[in-house]
Amino acid sequence: MTPQPEVTGFFDPRTWSIQYVVADPATKMCAIVDPVYDFDEKSGQTASINADRILAFVRERGYTVEWILDTHPHADHFSAAPYLKEKTGAPTAIGERVKDVQALWKGFYNWPDFPADGSQWDRLFTEGDRFKVGDIEARVMFSPGHTLASITYVVGDAAFVHDTLFMPDSGTARADFPGGSARVLWDSIQAILALPDETRLFTGHDYQPDGREPMWESTVAEQKAGNIHMVRCTTQEAFVAVREARDRSLAMPKLILQSLQINTNGGRLPVPESNGVRYLKIPLDLLKGAVWD
Repeated sequence: MTPQPEVTGFFDPRTWSIQYVVADPATKMCAIVDPVYDFDEKSGQTASINADRILAFVRERGYTVEWILDTHPHADHFSAAPYLKEKTGAPTAIGERVKDVQALWKGFYNWPDFPADGSQWDRLFTEGDRFKVGDIEARVMFSPGHTLASITYVVGDAAFVHDTLFMPDSGTARADFPGGSARVLWDSIQAILALPDETRLFTGHDYQPDGREPMWESTVAEQKAGNIHMVRCTTQEAFVAVREARDRSLAMPKLILQSLQINTNGGRLPVPESNGVRYLKIPLDLLKGAVWD
């Protein structure tokens, strides 16, 4: 039988993000997936509320953190990976194609000296790479489309599918960010849906359609039977048409320009300037043509 890790989700209502602790119950070793570092764009304040909640849970369960994993450079929240590494000593990891995202945004932010080499993380995973959470085998699937660098972590019978598939009543993730592609996203989703039907799928966001309670776990079988985009779109061409039409109607995430300045640098906040204050650098008119809220 495929090992079944313990998976606990932590929903952040401010960003609609789900963070995960995935643990081997036998060894008490765990990985933290897609942790959020809090940022209030109105006041400019940062905080570690979400990350501290995860750390408290880890202590309560008696877990040891073995990995801090990001699935991609997020466009809607800051990554808490460096904060959690400081607190736990665990290594950070992301997909190796993050270097492509860094190269793209390095130009957008006019950072000529920025090291777009992935050195901000301890491990860069490629397609098919294997590692362990405790004694549970884990592997990496390259799942681009939402971003150039997106990966899926398959840990035992659990797959962390980030911004590819949402819950069946919400469909699929957008693919219109710089470097995104609906056509490529279709291929990534097909690979995920080729996993065994009983595979548990854990998504990166839930936008609570019709005001329902947050949800984040489904199975491959449930997605194939009921995902509102995938049951409607039986060909790549149909999916691309539906996804691109939907994306044209969406405003950009409110934190995309702030988040990618942080997350392309491994979640590190800007270095304080001579007055001790950190500053964000926001390019104006970069995302021309995007829908306004």
